[in-house]
Amino acid sequence: MAKVTTLENKMSELFVDKAPKLPAGGKKFIVNVAPWLTLIAGVLSLLAGLSLWRWAHTVNNGVDYVNSLCNAYAVDAGACADVAESRLNLWVWLAIIVLIVQGVLYLMAFPGLRDRRKKGWDYVFYAALVSVVYSIVSLFTGYNAASNFLGAIIGALISFWLLFQVRSAYTGHQAVKAEPKAPAA
Repeated sequence: MAKVTTLENKMSELFVDKAPKLPAGGKKFIVNVAPWLTLIAGVLSLLAGLSLWRWAHTVNNGVDYVNSLCNAYAVDAGACADVAESRLNLWVWLAIIVLIVQGVLYLMAFPGLRDRRKKGWDYVFYAALVSVVYSIVSLFTGYNAASNFLGAIIGALISFWLLFQVRSAYTGHQAVKAEPKAPAA
């Protein structure tokens, strides 16, 4: 946890101190709708994970059927070796796991965000980190990996910027405005 806190502090420097500031009205709006958006995102992530699991199994069943037909009717048994392969590979399982983990984290964040507690903000932060890790791992899939990675990183940067802009609403530390210096006498 100490490493996550260190990462959070470094990201706070980047996204709060050095980045453009979100207007106060924008912060208030995000803080008010964040619990509900997170609840929706959690449900949609879980549904996406379930849909991906069903899709992969449906395609896998179709692949098995095509392979059995090929084996039954092919003159040369070796010709069926490369007809179709299973879609249930490591990347599909990893995507399903990431969607479920993100969904659970978003659902766990709802009560904390609603009550303006840091724990809720932390869960959304962890979900964003999981997303970044998955986008890095997905670079090795070969399926539009570079463009998907680029889109994921741009989305993560925007998400982190918004997340850190409203962080003070959940930590209890409002941003301190610098007071004008008194003229030297």
